[in-house]
Amino acid sequence: MIVTIALVVAVVVAAALTFGRFARSDGWRATVTPLASIIGSGFLICGPLLAREFGGAALGAMALLLAIAYAAGWVIRFNIVHVEPHLAAARFNDPVAWLARVTQGVLALAYAVSVAYYLKLLAEFSLKPIAIDPASQPLAANIIVTVLIVLMTLLALGGNLRKVEHLAHGTVSIKIGIIAGLLAALGIAWAMTGAGDPLPPLKLSFASVPMLLGLLITVQGFETSRYLGHAYPTELRVRTMRHAQWISSAIYLAFIALLTPFLSRAAATEGVAGILDIMELIAPALGIFVLAGAVSSQLSAAVADSIGSGGLVNEVSRRKISVPLAFALAGALAIIVVWLTDPFEVVALSSRAFALFYGLQCALALIVSIKDGKGTTAQRIGFVAVGLICLVATAVGAPAEG
Repeated sequence: MIVTIALVVAVVVAAALTFGRFARSDGWRATVTPLASIIGSGFLICGPLLAREFGGAALGAMALLLAIAYAAGWVIRFNIVHVEPHLAAARFNDPVAWLARVTQGVLALAYAVSVAYYLKLLAEFSLKPIAIDPASQPLAANIIVTVLIVLMTLLALGGNLRKVEHLAHGTVSIKIGIIAGLLAALGIAWAMTGAGDPLPPLKLSFASVPMLLGLLITVQGFETSRYLGHAYPTELRVRTMRHAQWISSAIYLAFIALLTPFLSRAAATEGVAGILDIMELIAPALGIFVLAGAVSSQLSAAVADSIGSGGLVNEVSRRKISVPLAFALAGALAIIVVWLTDPFEVVALSSRAFALFYGLQCALALIVSIKDGKGTTAQRIGFVAVGLICLVATAVGAPAEG
């Protein structure tokens, strides 16, 4: 019954998002781009990792992580309104323009590292159901990721990657439908099992802070609205980015809340794909839901970030480095990261890269606010506060295990 209801919910939601009248509106299309980036497999790995690291405080930890992300989004939205016009009118040697180019370079590197994160998770989820020697699994995962990056690079060099990207973006509605089905399954399981196992004990300490900041990558993606100026007006991008963060936050919090009866078992799972064990415990067929959502999410996100990295490097180098070459360089960096890190370390490394980007965005907001007389004193204090949090995340963001 649980699987049937989950499947019906998934189909209904996916159909509504695909064929509904609002699905063809600019507002929804501008919302989908950041929403698709925020909701990858991050929401799948957060439950077990937060249960393991924070015990019964997992929901509160998730809320704090989302609050940090929303604060960073607030800075980006200020920059869409005020920094973009400043840069459009600035001379090439304007210090603010140089800082913006450095920020773009950091984002290009962050995207390249995030490709390693996305594909590493894809490999971990794909290998989870296969009977393979645990000692051989890291090697198998690294080989899978390397092959995928090489194939993506060959497609990019052949000019065919855009077709893959369009197909990947077309799966967004299906992905959100799958998530709705998983949430329905968890809700029904809670109603059927009652209170479930006792909550794991609370785990709160100063050591928890680096662990939490090391998960920033799982709620990242909203900044894509900043670079959609060629397609959508300023006010629409600001509004839809806010909507994307609201929707994704509701999904993350609902997922952790509905996982409450299973938190003790989630805390006992191993690896980043532990949610598969929980969903298969509720109903074995739900594992297929998780795998479908994880693989489609990670592949589409990896393709999008690879293209984003290549485009940014091309722009920052003033077209001296072609997009295909930049794409290949990003792929090479991703391969290096994959082979030098384990799944937990790559999550933290990706988080630190994006935290640095958000910190630089805070610096841009503060400088333009003072230079152009935009914003209030309270906002400038906010830029400094958010920037300091991002710098701390860059310095100390730690793997969620070990």
